[in-house]
Amino acid sequence: MARKAKQVDGEARITPKKAKNAIAVAKVIGPAVIPVVAPYAVRAAGAARELYDRYQARKLGVSVDQLGEYTGRGAALHARIAGLAQGLGELRKSSKASEADVSFATDAQGTLEQLSATVRAAERMPASRRKPAHRAVAGELDRLEGQLLHRLGL
Repeated sequence: MARKAKQVDGEARITPKKAKNAIAVAKVIGPAVIPVVAPYAVRAAGAARELYDRYQARKLGVSVDQLGEYTGRGAALHARIAGLAQGLGELRKSSKASEADVSFATDAQGTLEQLSATVRAAERMPASRRKPAHRAVAGELDRLEGQLLHRLGL
């Protein structure tokens, strides 16, 4: 009842006459305004995309240049795996590395390859199976990162 009374008291917001008038105004003003506004809109869209790319790169812990390498739902895990592989390479090259450290780095490298394959395979799984797989990989990465930091003396 109150709804009908509201429409009777006032005019509807959008009427066919108002719509026609708006289209007519847009046809006249549009060609004059679009060339002026378009460059600013393109520049604003580019700046917004750059900010978003920097945010994504910071979130993954990689540079903006490497952002294209880490896509999909397992992007963060792939970035962690790449960072851990880089750390293992530094452990191998370290002058303080013992034979046990080099052996650990070799074993961990094999584990990282398996984890990377698991993350790639999980991309095509339904969410109910992918999430536990990603949690398992994240747990294994936590363990390997802890051991690496211990061996690096941090």
